Amino acid sequence: MKQIIVPPYAPVLMEATRAIGYSLEAAVADIIDNSITAGTAKIDINFFPIGDSYVSILDNGVGMDEERIIEAMRYGGSRSSSEERDSTDLGRFGLGLKTASLSQCRRLTVVSKRKRRYIGAQWDLSLIAKTKKWSLKVLSSDDVMTYPGVEGLSVYDSGTLVIWQDLDRMMSGEVNVDTALGVKMDAVRDHLSLVFHRYLSGETGLKKMAITINGLPVMPADPFLVAKSTRIMDDETILVAGQKVIVRPYILPHLSTLSAKEVSVLGGKDGLRQQQGFYVYRNKRLLVGGTWFRMMRQGELSKLARVRVDIPNSLDHLWTLDIKKSTAVPPEAVRKNLGSIIDKIAAGSKRTWTYRGKKETDDSRIRIWNRFVTREGGVVYSLNRDHPLIEGLHTLSVAQRQIFEQLLLQIERGLPLQQLFVDLNSDKQVVNETEISKEAFISSLSRLLADCRNVL
Repeated sequence: MKQIIVPPYAPVLMEATRAIGYSLEAAVADIIDNSITAGTAKIDINFFPIGDSYVSILDNGVGMDEERIIEAMRYGGSRSSSEERDSTDLGRFGLGLKTASLSQCRRLTVVSKRKRRYIGAQWDLSLIAKTKKWSLKVLSSDDVMTYPGVEGLSVYDSGTLVIWQDLDRMMSGEVNVDTALGVKMDAVRDHLSLVFHRYLSGETGLKKMAITINGLPVMPADPFLVAKSTRIMDDETILVAGQKVIVRPYILPHLSTLSAKEVSVLGGKDGLRQQQGFYVYRNKRLLVGGTWFRMMRQGELSKLARVRVDIPNSLDHLWTLDIKKSTAVPPEAVRKNLGSIIDKIAAGSKRTWTYRGKKETDDSRIRIWNRFVTREGGVVYSLNRDHPLIEGLHTLSVAQRQIFEQLLLQIERGLPLQQLFVDLNSDKQVVNETEISKEAFISSLSRLLADCRNVL
């Protein structure tokens, strides 16, 4: 028996890895993972559609020397995916920089600055096809100065610039590049604002990070609306292979208390109902969200339930993390513990939905509607005939009061209950209970006081 070395054929393998299935937003997020690992505090993303279009991602991290930049451009790197990593490392397989970038373009250039020295390296698929070898270009300080966006490194003591050129996959099938790039930028912004929201908001224990896209800041999109009146339940710790998985359930506030912008943040394009469930974070970076992992169905009464699950990178092998870091499946030890948490959170979400109906029966305030439970267990809503505004109509004649009573009955019987149910369970905000103006309030109060004087 003998052993021989069979290296992969570069042109075929590099073209094949382009088809892993990265979206543009997932590819950009993968590059930012490297920036965070490098200790960056600021990331500037630029989309340039004019002429020789390109995308650049600049950070002010620790930078790389020649040895490190060559290692960063190696497929697979020199570390096994099962090797223990630093607790803040967002990498996994040593493929992200290359596979993410070349999923969008044919030429990837990385320029880094460290100790005032510039160094660069480039994968060019056209060169690979020509040489049929793993031909990596190593760029000198003079070489890199000709590349777009390099001037941005001059303001930092250290940092790294990733440049995508020859955007064949990214612009495939697009007729109007300017318009298409604008739409793609919006998608990237929405994705990054959610995936890195804990870094963008400067959560305790994390180095706060700023991201801009063509000069405009990316704002954090918190899927739990912690700054609002979200109910935060007690943390639960699950031990898996000696490592801690921290689970924190949330019950979102009722939709009627939220602004249209807040509802948009919570639901996004897929709607609030589709965003309920677990949100799994690896080193505070969102991997996957809005799923119950088939442990329960997405229902209307559980749509306000969300559960944050924090996992360390030391458990990657148990969560079957993919190359794109966009899917994760909980191991059996975690699934068993999540079952009891699901029951608690779903019950809490249901109570939040039904709370407003119970509140209407509170006798501490005079309300326009009364709620009655019938002998058969049904519910009837009727107008409160003792409300001061209705009582104030005592000056009507008998005939007028009879007509008015018929009007009240028609309003009660004509309540659009089915449509109300649909609206309350949709992502649209029902705005009937918006605050009245100061003038309208004073006018209404004056009438009530006048009626009270007449009664006395």
